[in-house]
Amino acid sequence: MSTSFTRRQLGLSAIAGAALPVSAPNASATQTATGQRPNLVLILSDDHSAEFTGCYGNAVIRTPNLDRFAAEGMRLDRFFCAAPQCVPSRAAFLSGLSPVAANMGRFSAPLPARIRTIPDFLKPAGYFTGVVGRNHHLDGSPTGPVSGPIYARQNLSNFGKPLDFVDISNDIPHTLGKISEFFDRKPATAPYFLWVNFRDPHHEWDDGALTPGHDASKLPVPRYLPDLPGVREDLRRYYDEVGRCDQDFQKVLDVIARRAGEDNTLIVFLGDNGVPLPHGKGSLYDPGLHVPALARWKGRIRPGSTSRALVSGEDVMPTFLEAAGVQTPPEVSGKSFLPLLTGRTQLHRDLVFAQRLTHGNRPMQEATTTHTFDFSRCVRNERYKLIYNCTPLVPYAPVDSYTERSWLEMTDEHLWGRLDPKFDHAYYSKRRVLELYDLDADPEEFQNLAGKPELREVQRMLTVALQEKMILDQDFLPLPLNE
Repeated sequence: MSTSFTRRQLGLSAIAGAALPVSAPNASATQTATGQRPNLVLILSDDHSAEFTGCYGNAVIRTPNLDRFAAEGMRLDRFFCAAPQCVPSRAAFLSGLSPVAANMGRFSAPLPARIRTIPDFLKPAGYFTGVVGRNHHLDGSPTGPVSGPIYARQNLSNFGKPLDFVDISNDIPHTLGKISEFFDRKPATAPYFLWVNFRDPHHEWDDGALTPGHDASKLPVPRYLPDLPGVREDLRRYYDEVGRCDQDFQKVLDVIARRAGEDNTLIVFLGDNGVPLPHGKGSLYDPGLHVPALARWKGRIRPGSTSRALVSGEDVMPTFLEAAGVQTPPEVSGKSFLPLLTGRTQLHRDLVFAQRLTHGNRPMQEATTTHTFDFSRCVRNERYKLIYNCTPLVPYAPVDSYTERSWLEMTDEHLWGRLDPKFDHAYYSKRRVLELYDLDADPEEFQNLAGKPELREVQRMLTVALQEKMILDQDFLPLPLNE
């Protein structure tokens, strides 16, 4: 088996033509009979794993609007964000690069001016571009008595410059008004790119987010979590915020339909990363990386279609560019999945990669658990995942929810010796540098198979692929192989 890849080939299926540079498609592939480029909408929920969406098989959670949207378009069943954290994941969506390659490894880091994003390419093509709702996270943290003056002096906040319209707000009535204002300002004949951000279901979780709320006693507890009262209570509040996000999603669709219509409009809904509970956000296990990915383009995407092809968060940017008929630059490592959406192929990637970087803005003296500080990388194919931990001695704690009842009760049960051994091992044991999982046999990723003789070739192939990805991205971490 060959393990040598070019930058554009890395993780891509050779059968799908990944070795070829991405070129501008024919007008007939991306434009209507009138020659108009499509309108493009990207909508993000915040900290939302795919398993917490009805159309992904959750029979309890109330997401009727997302479920209907999925039935009107395509559901991608194996979409994995490029990082299990908001800032680096969004950087990958917008740039088509890994977070490391985009230099977006800290919350305090602004997107470098040299990194071009979707609006940078669409605006010269005649698009009216804007971002609405929630902090988009790509301008770093230009506040505080030390950082603020540095940002101002060095002119570091650059993301909004190529945009025609920028809004950062959390409440949905304000966001809906800003979407209308976006359309007020848009030239009548211009196609548009609109990025809409929700805060839900990001921690901290509100009580009463949904009326009526979910019943904690009836919620399915994921198999990677113990069934404890605190776990159920945190899941209840999380479910309710997902339900509120679902309602807000439909409100956004209604504003778009009323103000601009839905003809020739590609709308993509994604979670930026996974649930902020153990094994989720901040970890490279599937609950941290596997997010809902739904797309609708009436007349172009077959209603009710699904795909099990591997798709990366790095692939969002080239997908939107291809839809707009704009050429993707060769330095981009993402690959357009528009052919998947429009039924031109069922093949996409052989491998997807993800990177865990620092989280939040806490100083190093407070970085005592993985909640704030952890460095790891992963690569997976359809069956196996390899995780490379560079900070294995840092004790584990979930991102954001480490102060909530779920984690506190789990820790109490651990200290009293009452926690199921599989959870004890998963969350309170010393981590190994390499983890290897058979995702078919062990979807919870609890049984580390690294070093097993029968999987030597699989481990070697994935490790070499990860090494090459790290080299091409100019990753700052030590490489997994000293070869």
